[in-house]
Amino acid sequence: MSIGNRIFTQRPAFDVALLEAYQQLPVANIADTMNRIAVLGNGIRRISSPVKPVMAGYAITVKARAGDNLMLHAALDMATENDVIVVSNEGDRSRALMGEIMIAYAHYDRKIAGIVLDGPVRDIDALSVLDFPIFATGSNPAGPFKEGPGEVNTPIAVGGVAVCPGDLILGDADGVIVVPLNDAAALLEKATEYASFDAGKVAAAKRGTANRAWVRKALDEKGVEFIDDVYR
Repeated sequence: MSIGNRIFTQRPAFDVALLEAYQQLPVANIADTMNRIAVLGNGIRRISSPVKPVMAGYAITVKARAGDNLMLHAALDMATENDVIVVSNEGDRSRALMGEIMIAYAHYDRKIAGIVLDGPVRDIDALSVLDFPIFATGSNPAGPFKEGPGEVNTPIAVGGVAVCPGDLILGDADGVIVVPLNDAAALLEKATEYASFDAGKVAAAKRGTANRAWVRKALDEKGVEFIDDVYR
């Protein structure tokens, strides 16, 4: 087996029915139910204008050499409508990994659920108004190489978070989170309950009936001193 230069064509089985349910929930609420440690960092943000507020799909993972998109092309030819392609790029920002041509192929031909790149795109004017979920670190006019090596459908790390093939990838205007495949079904009920609870707190804040007693309680428990005077 050629480690570092290989493509796995299969992933673990997943439940497509979960995607529609997860698309009804704010990504921030789901992240809260995972103790806030499943969020992709390193400036990965949505750079397009999808109509659906939440992207949901199962990960096809790509481990690319910095600034190279050969394995990303291979993943595109494998992907289908329930897939989100997630690309590890060694943290490189010097070259765009995709542009309008590749994104058009992903969106209109392959009809995939979205793209998450640990790196830039180019043709940002066209992509920024596209009704297709694209998450990237920004834009750069320099194009990628197509030399490899790399891997498809092996474990990767993107934005400080591990991503395995078949994991549930969720994204909205706040950013992207990763739900491990084995946890996705069990987490849904908890996340749905939390989203309802959080919506109630928003409504209370708007009505002026928010319960803020917890703030003073937390400060007291941490030994914060209140001084009824001006700092001198």
